[in-house]
Amino acid sequence: MSSRAIINDIFMMCKTQLAWIASRIVPPHEIEDIVQETYVRVCQFRTTGEVREPRALLLKTAKNIALDHVKRAEWRLNSSYEDESIISENDKHDSTSDPFNQVASDQEFGQFCEIVRELPQQCKKVFILKKVYGYSQREVAKELGISESTVEKHIAKGMKHCGKAMWKKRNDVNSKTSTEVKEAHP
Repeated sequence: MSSRAIINDIFMMCKTQLAWIASRIVPPHEIEDIVQETYVRVCQFRTTGEVREPRALLLKTAKNIALDHVKRAEWRLNSSYEDESIISENDKHDSTSDPFNQVASDQEFGQFCEIVRELPQQCKKVFILKKVYGYSQREVAKELGISESTVEKHIAKGMKHCGKAMWKKRNDVNSKTSTEVKEAHP
């Protein structure tokens, strides 16, 4: 039997496991895409001989693809600031927009993204699924294999951290601005 035929058979047998692995890492609407992409990628591998552990290859590939999807989601969160800047450039041509408020809003969004990146890994995953993807607490708990109370605690921790950090950044800016004004007008 050829390597491809073996991979086909094993893929059909472990399709549920592949979906389970993906479900532990990505949102539910991406699971089937991960499973299909796993099959396609493994079939595209150029091997010089037989694949010794096709099941392990499929499982590892599914995990890596799912992790790549999460990284891309985090990148989208981080690059949203750049997208917002492009949108704000378009808004500058709108006579009703206030440039000062738009710049302040863009800066706050950028600071918020930096603050979210500072969260511990699990807390960050929970926070992003809840606040960026709009998952319910139950969906987040199911996705990450944790209890709803743990999700609630991570959300509270993330909100507290983000709130404190944003407040601190605002106060730092305000105190810096007032110091600059005092120095300019002694």
